[in-house]
Amino acid sequence: MAQNHTENNNNKKSQDLRPARGLRPSWQHWALGDVNMSAKKADDTGGQENQNECFQTCKVVIIGAGMAGLSAANHLMKNNIHDFVILEARNRVGGRIIAITIDGRKMELGANWIHGILGNPIYELASANGLVNIIQDNKPHNVVATLPDGRRVPFHIVQEIYDAYFWFFKRCEEYFLCKYIPPDGIESVGAHIRLEISIYLEQFPEHERRIRNLIFNYLLNRETCISGCNTMEEIDLMEIGSYTELPGGNVVLPGGYSSILGPLTKDIEEEKLLKGHPVASVRWKPPLNGFKSGTSGRQPAASPARKARAKVEVVCQNGKKFYADHVICTIPLGVLKENGKTVFDPPLPEYKMDSINRLCFGVVDKIYLEYERPFLNPGLTEVLCLWDPIDPSEPIHERWFKKIYSFSKVTETLLLAWISGDEAKYMETLPFDVVSEKCTAILRQFLNDPFIPKPKRCINTTWWSQPYTRGSYTAVGVGASQVDITNIAHPLYMQPTCSKPAVLFAGEHCHPSFYSTVHGAYLSGREAAQTLCVPDTPPEVVLDVEGTADLSSWIEGISLN
Repeated sequence: MAQNHTENNNNKKSQDLRPARGLRPSWQHWALGDVNMSAKKADDTGGQENQNECFQTCKVVIIGAGMAGLSAANHLMKNNIHDFVILEARNRVGGRIIAITIDGRKMELGANWIHGILGNPIYELASANGLVNIIQDNKPHNVVATLPDGRRVPFHIVQEIYDAYFWFFKRCEEYFLCKYIPPDGIESVGAHIRLEISIYLEQFPEHERRIRNLIFNYLLNRETCISGCNTMEEIDLMEIGSYTELPGGNVVLPGGYSSILGPLTKDIEEEKLLKGHPVASVRWKPPLNGFKSGTSGRQPAASPARKARAKVEVVCQNGKKFYADHVICTIPLGVLKENGKTVFDPPLPEYKMDSINRLCFGVVDKIYLEYERPFLNPGLTEVLCLWDPIDPSEPIHERWFKKIYSFSKVTETLLLAWISGDEAKYMETLPFDVVSEKCTAILRQFLNDPFIPKPKRCINTTWWSQPYTRGSYTAVGVGASQVDITNIAHPLYMQPTCSKPAVLFAGEHCHPSFYSTVHGAYLSGREAAQTLCVPDTPPEVVLDVEGTADLSSWIEGISLN
C-alpha cells in the first residue's frame, strides 16, 4: 500500500556518476524531507493548548531545535550560560535531519551525508562520539542510461557527456573565484551551460546530437536537486562559486544522520527544550515603560521585575510568552519568506526582507519505492531516465514526472528517486497511489519491461507543504549574492548604543560559503551564540547630527574655544 510520510537541509563533481552536497544534495545529494506518520495533526498544531497567558523569563530564547538551534544552545552551555530556553514548533528535534526505518534500515528523509571531512565540525562531532565508521564500503556504481523508447545509451557516451558537463560547471564556478566577465546577456548558470552545450554539440552530426543533448538535460535536471531550484536559469552565474566544498568526500553515519542529535541534546535539560511551541510573534523593541507585568509566571525563572527589563517578548501560538534579553532565530529561509513580515514587531528592516526575497529556497523531495522482491539486475545500481527537455507551456499534470531523472538502488528491494521545483510541489499534492503508479509506468517505459512490479509501499517527502520549512534549502538566485546572506545573518539591536543585539539569526541560510549544508547551520548557530558569550563592552558613542552630510562638515562646525 502506498503511503506518504511527512510532517509538520565527496566532491560535488567526483568522477562517480552518483548524485551527492549537504543540506543540498550534490552528486550524492540529500534532499530535505520530513516524516510524520500518525502524528501529523499534533505536529501541525504544534501542541497549541491554552496556557492562560503564563510567561517565563530567561536570558536567551532560541527559536528552533534544528542543527543551528542545538549548536547555539551547546555553545552557550560551554560558556557557562545556562539561562536559555529552546522553542521548537514540531514535536521532535532535528529540523531537516530525520529518518524512518524501512525493512530494518534507516532511510534518510533529510540529511544523508556529512559533506567533507577536513574542517567539518559535524564530522569532528561524530568522530568524537564514535558515530563514524572509519571503513567506508565503496561499492561499484553501475548505471544504465535509457531513452523513453527503452533503448540503452552506450556508457562511453554517458561518460563523455559527463566529463564535458563537469568542465562546463567548473567554468561557471570560476566567475566567482576569478571575477571574469560573462558573455553578454548571460546571467544564470543554466544559460551559460546551455551556451556551452550548443557550442559543444556543433562538432557532431545531427543524428548524434539528440542523445547527447538528452544526457545534458538529465544532468541539468539533477543539478536542480543539487542546487535546490526549479531550473538552473534561476541560479546566479557570478555567485555559484561562492559555495565552498570541504575536502575528504562524503561520510555516512551507520546509525543514521539523526544519531548526531544525541550528543547535541544529551546535556540540555528537558525543561529548557520545549517542543510543540511554534512561535507566533517576536517583539524586539519593548515599550518605553517596559513589558507590563500582568499574569504571574508559573515558571521558577519568571519574575515580573525581570519581565519589565526584558528586551524581547516571544509569544507562542499556544499563548505562552517568553521574555528574554536576546533571541537567536533559526527559522528556515522558506518560513521567513512567508512570515518574515508578520512575525517580527517592529517588522524586519527593509534591507533584510529584500535579501530574504532575493535568495532562493528550493523544493527538493525524495520518493522511496519498496518492493516485495528484487527485479533489477543485482549488478545494476541506478537507472538514468533521459527525458526530452520539459516544455514549460505543457500543463504541470502532464509533465511533473519528467523531472524524475533516475531511480537509484538503496537495497535490492528499495529504490530512491528525486524531484525538484514546481514539479515537486505538484507531486506533493497527489494521492500517494498516483505517485506510485506513475513511477511504475516510468520504470516500465524506460526499461521496456511491462512486468515491472508495483511497489508495496511508496514514501515521499513533502518539504514544500510543511509549515515549518516551506522548502528544502538555500540557493543564490539571479540578482542575489553572498551579501544577501550576510544581510540576513546581521543581528538586530534594540538601540544603536546597545553592546549586544536583541535578535540574532542562524541557520544554513546564514552562512555565506556553507549555505544549504548541515555544517553551515552548525557554524552559524555557534557564531550567533558566541556573540552573546563575549564580555559586555561599553557602548560606543554614536554621533547623530541632523543636517550634516559627512564627518568633515560636522568637524567644521565644532568650536575649539
